Order: sequence, then structure tokens, then C-alpha cells
Amino acid sequence: MTRVLAIETSCDETAVAIVNNRDVLSNLVASQIEIHQPYGGIVPEVASRQHVETVNELVDTALKQAKITWADLDGVAATAAPGLIGALLVGLTTAKTLALLHNKPFLGVHHLEGHIYASYLSHPDLQPPFLCLLVSGGHTSLIYVKDCGHYETLGSTRDDAAGEAFDKVARLLDLGYPGGPVIDRLAQQGNPTAFPLPEGQVSLPTGGFHPYDSSFSGLKTAMLRLIDKLRQQGDLPVTDLAASFQATVARALTKRAIACALDYGLDTIAVGGGVAANSGLRQTLQAAAAPHRLRVLFPPLKYCTDNAAMIACAAAEHLQRGHQSPLSLGARSRMPITAVMQLYNP
Repeated sequence: MTRVLAIETSCDETAVAIVNNRDVLSNLVASQIEIHQPYGGIVPEVASRQHVETVNELVDTALKQAKITWADLDGVAATAAPGLIGALLVGLTTAKTLALLHNKPFLGVHHLEGHIYASYLSHPDLQPPFLCLLVSGGHTSLIYVKDCGHYETLGSTRDDAAGEAFDKVARLLDLGYPGGPVIDRLAQQGNPTAFPLPEGQVSLPTGGFHPYDSSFSGLKTAMLRLIDKLRQQGDLPVTDLAASFQATVARALTKRAIACALDYGLDTIAVGGGVAANSGLRQTLQAAAAPHRLRVLFPPLKYCTDNAAMIACAAAEHLQRGHQSPLSLGARSRMPITAVMQLYNP
């Protein structure tokens, strides 16, 4: 049994959790959505300041909810990369200080590895190898999960991430921030075939298209032109536009994930990241996977968005394997998931 307290502050959510291997003992998230809504997006400095004000109280509450003391913990972890530097530093500094104060091992965790481990929380029997479709506001990737800390990126976005595209289209439709939940809600009332939209393809130098890479900038531009045209005509069917856009994104992601899993002989697709909460993606991917007898795993909604339970789960397995991070470990705004083991001492 390995108990780890983890802190997640890579962006605009302050989160603290305690897990025992893959069992969640406490999981707290302080959302900043209302704080950033007036700006239509995340303001990094505001996010960092809010983390400072919130994190200590969450640590205390997490311990109380888990009904344990510092003596019962085996390690302390925090997200180290990628993310907003100022925000990451708050969580990292807090975790390092607590680890030093209570004489516990410290672990820096890769944020994307955390999203992979979100599936382990709801499916404790899950074991590599499998394919992870990671879709969030900043990332859209197909990752071959070979083992703890060992990953291969098979596909990625060449421009906008899927979650980013949702936010930008929501802004075009004056739906506010964040865009994903409101588009999902409106899409359920609209016609997904009302407007034909381009899925986006990435050309190869030798001809043809990349089978796993995605592109959403063309779709975003098509939505901009269509919305402008409909506004000029005096008719803006928002629900149909939302449904058509969401169906196009779900179809594009599904095609690439299914093809990648089949080509690499993987029988399981685990989906992680904020867009994993999207009902259109859930329905489309499950339906397309069934004829191929592929298992598709979606985390519960509370583990799709940024949370510390997934960070703690990843840290617990690294700690079990003897991996620790130096207290000199710094925050990194960018870091490929293939470089995860650079966060730990040999």
C-alpha cells in the first residue's frame, strides 16, 4: 500500500488529493472558472495568486477527509510539467516544502501522465499496453502506453487542441467561457448533420494524409465563415451549429483513435482530459469501437478535468518502483510525455 498526497496547479484549478495506490481517499478541487470568466479565458497571474490563497487550506482538508496524518503518508507529489510556470511553481514549492518538513519522498509528475492514470482510478485492473486518446484544452494526442513512465506519441494536433477549438467556437457563438460544457449541452438539442464541416487532415510530404495527426484550425475557420454568413442572413441556429461542430470533432478523433489502435494491435483505448467528458465523443467512439471489439474506457467526469487524484495515482506507482524526484526539480512549461523519466533520479 502506497499513500501519496498530490497537488495539481498546472493551470486554473487548485487541486489536492490523497490516494492509496489506485484507491482515492480524498479528492478536492477549487475551481477558478468564475474568476476568469470576465476575461474570456485564463489569466496566468490571476491563476497563480489564487493557487497561493487556496492550496494550504485544501491540503489540511484533504488530510481530514482521508482521516490520516502525515505519519501515514509515503510521499508527496506535485505536477511539474507542462503548464503555466507561475501556477506550477505554487504547487511544486508547496509539495517540496511539505516533503522536506515531514521527511517524505518528493515526486514531480508529468501532467499528461496524470491524465493517463485517471483511467486507472476507475478501472484498477487496467494494465499496459493500451492506447490513450488524450484530449484537453491544450493537448490532443494518441499515446502508446507501454509501461509506467514509458510512452510513445503516435499522433498529435498540428494546431489547435480539441478543447481549445471548443472554447474558440463558443466565443464565436457568444456562449461564454468555458466553451466545452455549453456546446455539449446545446448540441444535444440540435441536428448534428445540419451543416457539413471539414474534419481537417494533415498532409504528408510524400502524398496522402497522416493517419493519426489531427488539425482543427480549418474547422474553426469554417465555423467562423459559416457563423458570419448566417448572421448576415439574420438566422443563427445555435443548437444546430453546436451539434454539427461537436459531431465533426468527435468523428475526427474517433477515426484516428480506432485506426491507431487497430494498426498497433491494441485492444483498449483509454480516454483522458477535459474533452473526455464530452457526450458526443463518448457516444461516437463507443459505437465505432464495438464492431472491432475494442474496449473503450472513459473516466468519471470528476477525473476528466484537472484533478490531483490522477497525479497522486501516477506518483504512487512511480514511488513503488523506487522513483523519486530531486528537490531541485524545476517547473517546465513544455515537456513531451516521452521525457517523463527525466523527472526522476536514476
